[in-house]
Amino acid sequence: MFGLSNMKRSTAGLVAVAGATSLLLAACSSSDTTASESSNAAGGACQGKTIAFVMGAVADPFFNAMKVGAQEEATAQGATLVWQGDKEYSAATQIPVLDQVLATNPSGLVLIPTDPVALQAGFEKAVAAGIPSALVDTKVNDISKAVTFITGDNTDGGTKAADAIATAIGYEDGKTYKVVVGLTSKTATTNVARLEGFQKAIAANYPGITIEDIAYSESNSAKANTNVNNWLTKYPDLSGIFAIDGTNATGAAAALQAKGLTGKVALVGYDAYPDNVKLITDGVFTALIAQDPAAEAKQAIQSICTTIGGGTVTTKEVVIPNVVLDKNTSAADLTKYTYVA
Repeated sequence: MFGLSNMKRSTAGLVAVAGATSLLLAACSSSDTTASESSNAAGGACQGKTIAFVMGAVADPFFNAMKVGAQEEATAQGATLVWQGDKEYSAATQIPVLDQVLATNPSGLVLIPTDPVALQAGFEKAVAAGIPSALVDTKVNDISKAVTFITGDNTDGGTKAADAIATAIGYEDGKTYKVVVGLTSKTATTNVARLEGFQKAIAANYPGITIEDIAYSESNSAKANTNVNNWLTKYPDLSGIFAIDGTNATGAAAALQAKGLTGKVALVGYDAYPDNVKLITDGVFTALIAQDPAAEAKQAIQSICTTIGGGTVTTKEVVIPNVVLDKNTSAADLTKYTYVA
């Protein structure tokens, strides 16, 4: 998901929907789909080519910020970008979307698999068809045939979240604290790595903290909100919440505010959604772990076009560092790392 401190955030507006409309997946009526066409930029390695980008959940601001970087680079390369996803973050809904995208025989594919096992066959189908394919954010189990795999440092993000919660609750050896974790998926590789990083850091450094419960939201902030409300009833002495992605962070923040628990339960979230960044200064969030989705998508498109142009992508795996945003972060940096959609 390039280091954030060295990466200039993409801010270009999305190009209007145009000629790629014919490539939309008409059969997937449940999907919230869009397609954007480049401005025929001269000299790009992908001039006249079509790159399909199959992502997770269309309403998620993380993916919308990713779309900004993808479209900017597709335009620069002279390519048509087809952006496709579903309303739910689910392998069951993503597989038919991917199948129908592949039926259009795109020149290249960028895939954000919702499940490393369930999407393996679809990914291999693309490779077998001779379609250069990159993985972004999450991955399938076997990435050996991927042009590249680009993600954030998810284990590190979980570790930083543990440190932030421990600091916020004033952790002291000999005392006990209860925390919970909200995820989108049991199998999405980003969620798994963040949870593992969090669990290992807690076990190694904060033995007085117990992770009482874990719940899943399928990238739906309303489900996340319900999960948190259930926890607040079940654990009236709850010390902290780790919301492992942006939609869980949104749902958790709303629940704490509604119950008047701002500042009383430490909330560490993931992803710099604009509304959530504002809540740092209000004391709702102890911290947010920010990624760079636009940079991830931009580099994925670059790698696909390098391959299409006959070049070689030498870096198989790219890990982009995270940035922790909290009350001590300057206003300029809060603006810099807020996701642009």
